[in-house]
Amino acid sequence: MTKQLVECVPNFSEGNDLSIIKQITDQIEAVDGVTLLDVDPGKATNRTVVTLVGPPEAVIEAAVSAVSKAAELIDMSNHKGEHPRFGATDVCPLVPISGITMEETVAYARELARRIGEDLGITVYCYENAAFTDQRRNLAEVRAGEYEALKDRLREPEWKPDFGPAEFNPRSGATAVGARDFLIAYNVNLNTTSTRRANAIAFDVREKGRIKRKGNPLTGEIVRDDSGEPVWSPGTLACVKAIGWYIEEYGIAQISMNLTNISVTPVHIAFDEVCERARDKGVRVTGSELVGLIPLKAMLDAGKYFLRKQQRSTGIPDKVIIKIAVKSLGLDDLAPFNPEEKIIEYAIASESEKLVDLSVKQFVEETASESAAPGGGSVAAAVGSMGAALGTMVANLSSHKRGWDDRWEEFSDWAEKGKTFHDELLRLIDEDTEAFNRVMVAFGLPKGSDAERQERKRAIQEATRGAIEIPYRVMQKAHESMEVMKAMVELGNPASVSDAGVGALCARLAVRGAYLNVQINTGDLEDKNYVQDVLEKGKQIVEQAEELEHEILEIVASKM
Repeated sequence: MTKQLVECVPNFSEGNDLSIIKQITDQIEAVDGVTLLDVDPGKATNRTVVTLVGPPEAVIEAAVSAVSKAAELIDMSNHKGEHPRFGATDVCPLVPISGITMEETVAYARELARRIGEDLGITVYCYENAAFTDQRRNLAEVRAGEYEALKDRLREPEWKPDFGPAEFNPRSGATAVGARDFLIAYNVNLNTTSTRRANAIAFDVREKGRIKRKGNPLTGEIVRDDSGEPVWSPGTLACVKAIGWYIEEYGIAQISMNLTNISVTPVHIAFDEVCERARDKGVRVTGSELVGLIPLKAMLDAGKYFLRKQQRSTGIPDKVIIKIAVKSLGLDDLAPFNPEEKIIEYAIASESEKLVDLSVKQFVEETASESAAPGGGSVAAAVGSMGAALGTMVANLSSHKRGWDDRWEEFSDWAEKGKTFHDELLRLIDEDTEAFNRVMVAFGLPKGSDAERQERKRAIQEATRGAIEIPYRVMQKAHESMEVMKAMVELGNPASVSDAGVGALCARLAVRGAYLNVQINTGDLEDKNYVQDVLEKGKQIVEQAEELEHEILEIVASKM
C-alpha cells in the first residue's frame, strides 16, 4: 500500500525578521516524519510561505505547533504588507500528494482546523474543498476586507467562524484552513514600476477578469445587470487568480498569480499569455519566479512546450528539459533557481545513495565488490537502459539532421518513446537490488515459534515473487525498446546506424540476462502454476528478442 503523504503550505505574516521565521520552522522540524521542504520569505509582502510534507497525522502536529508559535511571535496589529492577509498564520492548506484522496484530505484539514480553533483559541475558517458551505469555498470571500475588516465581520452571524472564538483577537487575527489541489504561486516580472499597468495586465489574464465599462475600459461608466450588480468581462486564463503589485525589494512590478489547476492552465501558458498582454501595453516581461515548490511534471511540460516551439526534440534528459524551462520562463531572473530545492519530487527524494546516482566506475566497482548486490539483475537493467539510450540518441541526432527539418517531430516522438524505456530501465536497476535485499531480510526473520515460522515463510514467498517480477519487467521493457532501435536503423540518420545496432545488442542481452534471474529465483517459489506461466512467457520474450536482434543487425549490415 502506498504511504499516505500530504503537503501543508502555511503562510505566516512575517517576511522580514528571519529569527521569528526560524523559531516557527523549528517547531516543524521537531516533529518526526515531517520534512520541511521550503521556506520562502518575502520582504515586500511581509509574508513567508512554508512547505512541509509527511504523513497526515504528523503534518497536523507540525502545523499546530507552527501556528501556535506564530500566534505567540507575530502581532497582526502592527502588520503591513502587499499581500492580502487576516492572520498571523494567514492560510494553512493541506494538499494530497500520494496514497490519499481529496475526501480523506478534507477530513484531515477539518481536524487541523478544529485543533487550531479549540486547542489554540484562534479564529478559523475552512475554505476550498474543506469548506462547510459554498459561500466559504473561495478564499477571497473568506478573507474579504482582510485583517482591518475582521473585527466587524466577526459580529455578523453569517461569518461566525467554523472553529475557535467569534471574538476579534487583534494579535493573532484569523486563520483559513483548507484542502486543495496543488496550487502554484507564480509571479511574472515586468520592466515597469507601474502597479497600475501591472494590474491592467492581471485583469486581462485572470479568470475573474475586470468590471465591464461603457466606452473607455478604465474610466467608462460601469455596466450593470438587471439587479444593479456590475457585469464582469472574464479574462483569458481559466483557473487563474492574479493581481499586480510593486516589489520594492526588486524595484519592479509583478503580476502575482495563483494557478489553481495546472492541468487547465499550466505555468508556460500563463507565462506566454502574460507576455502577449504585456506587449499590447508596451510592457516587457523580464522573467518570473516561483513561490514555494512545483511538481516535476509541470517543469517538464514547460520545457517540452518551449522545445516544440523551437522545433527541437523533446526526447532528451529531464535535467536538460528543466534547464530549457528555467531559461525560457526566466526563473533565474531574480535569484538562482535550484531544481533540487524547488521541484517537489526532487526535494522529497530519499537521501540514501542509489545505484543510478553512481558514476560508471563506481557502479562497476560496487558490482565487483564482495557484496551479492548489485548482481546480474541490476546489471541487465543497466545494459538495457544503455541500449534504449542509444536508440534515443539516434532519434535525437536524426531530429536535427540537416535537410530533415520537416521530420523533426517524427524523430522527436521516437526519442520520447526511447526515453520512456531507458528511464524505466534505470529505475529497475535499483528496484532489482531492493528486491534482493527484501529476500535477505525475509530469510533473516525469527523462526522460533510456529507463528514466527509461518510469518517467515509467508515473507520469503512474497519477497521471492517480487524478486521474479522485477527482472521479468526488465525483460519486457528491454524487448519493447527494440522497436525504437529497429525504427532508427530503418529511418534514422544513416551515419548512426551502428549505434542503433549496438542498442539492439544491449537490449537482447538485457532480456537474456534478466531471464536468467527470473529462472534462478523461481526455485524457492511454491506457487508452481505461477512459476510455469512466468517461465513460459519469459522464454517467448527471449525468442522474440533474439529474432528482432537478428532483423536489426541484418538491416545494419545492409547499410554499412
